[in-house]
Amino acid sequence: MPFDVQAYATQGADLRVRFFADHDGDVRRAAQWIEESLRRGGRLLAFGNGGSAADAQHLAGELAGHFKRDRRALAAVALSTDSSVLTCIANDYGFDAVFARQIEALGAPGDVAWAISTSGNSPNVLRAVETARAKGLLVIGLTGGDGGKLAPQCDLALIVPTPETALIQEIHAAILHVVCELLDAAFE
Repeated sequence: MPFDVQAYATQGADLRVRFFADHDGDVRRAAQWIEESLRRGGRLLAFGNGGSAADAQHLAGELAGHFKRDRRALAAVALSTDSSVLTCIANDYGFDAVFARQIEALGAPGDVAWAISTSGNSPNVLRAVETARAKGLLVIGLTGGDGGKLAPQCDLALIVPTPETALIQEIHAAILHVVCELLDAAFE
């Protein structure tokens, strides 16, 4: 059976509308927590694997650079970008530690950790969340399906309710853009 482009587009659009109707307040709360941390001199530490690593980098880039408005640079770091740090930690401690060790080194109480995992079950993301919580960081989780093991470990979990990775990633991108829009307005 051929792929139905229109049905897929409609499914994604419907999911996006439903998500934001159900979670408008949660998305605003995520942006507020980040704003409050940044105003106190804190930072956002974002992380994930594969496409979720790309989302973390996208978020950090939009905040350290700018999204739509020319405003001051915001302290946001994607923990998947330094290949020397990643390979050193993976070699010496195992891949499950690549984000946790960086949070141990860079995170401080009052910072925000943004954990991204479409399944909610990535071992290195889960371990990083444990480290973030132990250090006193607020943890925002961006996940899908039923939230996996990640959702209950977060202070705020944004769960896209579908098992389809591509659709989860589409809504994740929209969530990140809304958060960037809210932060642009807060820091203009």
